[in-house]
Amino acid sequence: MANIKVDGQLIEVPDHYTLMQAAEAAGAEIPRFCYHERLSVAGNCRMCLVEVKGGPPKPQASCAMSVKDLRPGPNGEPPEMFTNTPMVKKAREGVMEFLLINHPLDCPICDQGGECDLQDQAMAYGVSGSRFHENKRAVEDKYMGPLIKTSMNRCIHCTRCVRFTTEVAGISELGLLGRGEDAEITPYLERALTSELQGNVIDLCPVGALTSKPYEFHARPWELTKTESIDVMDAVGSAIRVDSRGREVMRVLPRINEAINEEWISDKTRFIWDGLKSQRLDRPYVRKSGKLQAATWDEALAAVAAKVKKAGNKVGAIAGDLAAVEEMYALKGLLASIGSGMTDVRPAMSGIDPSMPRSAYLFNPTIAGIEQADAILIIGANPRKEASLINARIRKTWRATNLPIAVIGEQVDLTYAYEYLGSGFESLADLAAGKGAFAETLKNAKHPLIIVGEGAVSHATLGKQAGRDTIALAAKLATGANVEEGWNGFALLHNAASRVGGLDIGFVPHDGGVCSADQIGLAGKGELDVLFLLGADEYDMSAMGKAFVVYIGSHGDKGAHRADVILPGATYTEKSGTYVNTEGRVQVTTRAVFPPGDAKEDWAIIRALSGAIGQALPYNSLAQLRAALYAEFPHLARIDEIAAGSVDDVKKLAKAAIKTKSAPYASLVTDFYLSNPIARASATMAECAQMAAGLKQAAE
Repeated sequence: MANIKVDGQLIEVPDHYTLMQAAEAAGAEIPRFCYHERLSVAGNCRMCLVEVKGGPPKPQASCAMSVKDLRPGPNGEPPEMFTNTPMVKKAREGVMEFLLINHPLDCPICDQGGECDLQDQAMAYGVSGSRFHENKRAVEDKYMGPLIKTSMNRCIHCTRCVRFTTEVAGISELGLLGRGEDAEITPYLERALTSELQGNVIDLCPVGALTSKPYEFHARPWELTKTESIDVMDAVGSAIRVDSRGREVMRVLPRINEAINEEWISDKTRFIWDGLKSQRLDRPYVRKSGKLQAATWDEALAAVAAKVKKAGNKVGAIAGDLAAVEEMYALKGLLASIGSGMTDVRPAMSGIDPSMPRSAYLFNPTIAGIEQADAILIIGANPRKEASLINARIRKTWRATNLPIAVIGEQVDLTYAYEYLGSGFESLADLAAGKGAFAETLKNAKHPLIIVGEGAVSHATLGKQAGRDTIALAAKLATGANVEEGWNGFALLHNAASRVGGLDIGFVPHDGGVCSADQIGLAGKGELDVLFLLGADEYDMSAMGKAFVVYIGSHGDKGAHRADVILPGATYTEKSGTYVNTEGRVQVTTRAVFPPGDAKEDWAIIRALSGAIGQALPYNSLAQLRAALYAEFPHLARIDEIAAGSVDDVKKLAKAAIKTKSAPYASLVTDFYLSNPIARASATMAECAQMAAGLKQAAE
């Protein structure tokens, strides 16, 4: 620790603190453009100048000088720093004047207007006029793809975007070329950026040089209603803010949550919003004479009720990737009332057994716990596509500690170096048997992290046993002899927001029920009369035979095309729904806008349907439903908390007998941009997918 005086106030701070951090610890405000807490120090905007006693006799950049760089006084007095002297004020005003020499007067038409750092700081440190009368510099705008709009005349060369793409996103496609007046930020090859996190440079840019292309000229920040919510595009559960105007979502921005997404979000999370209003189901439909025709709610519910009553208990239900806990709980209750246990939320032929303990399907070390790992093994997953922010956290840890990483599965670019061990189960079995150098690394690790993807535990061709054996071997590697007590390194990486919540409430086969793949098989044989698809679109619709299919969802996707009755539901921005992320953290979305047309919240549709069938569920409001849910599953009432899985349960999993000899591993997410119904309805995501396919083809 070190003592330092800030504006006359004596404080004690760690000696590795910068002067900027010390000033903020003392409550002083330091303006900055280039400095960012999560990026390396550049020290090139000079806006954070302060006066120091015990250092050089001129203004110093507080972001680039540390407390231990200052000398004590002649009698051992602590060094002093001043943030509000006339010298500091004059220095900052001079820097601001320099920054504005070439900056255009774009404020009335700039999308950054109203939330621009340069605008705000010019109010505090700007002067009434400029002493420079030369012509302003003109810079050609750059092409960065369909997501980022560039207005490079506004750029102040803070290099935040360059440092983010290089350090956090892991792509070296953006840099500063030229010197002096000719310096320009540019994508080196004048083509689209390839990172799944590139949209974060929009938030990082302190001026209007990089703005959102899809959001261009759509709204001003003061017109928008801001709603704090949770993202459901993957199983990470990123903290987001949904900005809406009227009944329309205008944009999605990140919120800071150190335990999950820090302050980043993926491009799919950020730019999905146009898909929320495209291809929407806004009224019920009933298939008549082979064609779907608009109907009233009474007609649609009566048609479903008649079929369900006739079917007896030959009724199944599959939940999709975006389903909230409330509607799954209601649908499970509805099927139980008619004597059916055919419910499933897992991907086809999943090795996650309903009888397995909770720790078998959680990311037990937690997302923040990745930073404690001293060795990582990734099995059958592509975290860059399945969970971009978890991949960024792995990269962050790899850069900081150079920890060893190995991959079994697809050999792809994960933005960090790793040892490739093989493509399938055989390589995992060899590793578990102690073969190879990485086996020794895992054996000696105190905090090994074994990440198992859904692609490694779901085998449509080989069956469920291969997935269960993968879980057993991964559990064995995660519980080695040298593992520190209390560390649970077994981490199942889900790629759907609904998965863990559905498993938690038992939305899996029970009481004689069968899994999703077998339900579809029975439907194809004519042995399952009614099949409910709760937003489930990632299944083979052509194999359902002549079964009566009821689709409860928000978009006209694959499930709606196959359905005999469509009951229009709400998206995650239109309802308050509970989700449990891949680490087991309970989270709740908040309604930002109302569903379009006659669409209703999903749980309410199921409650109305239960009444039409004559098996009314015992709740009439969301509060009553949640009361019943919390009574049966108390951990779901603890919002933003994790009910941890047991290490002992993981050790028991490791003792299972292995029967599989060979099984290939491949990620279940083949296209990052088109992984769910909302994404497939988005024109922006379609453009990104087309661009990514073109770049891949060009590379091959």
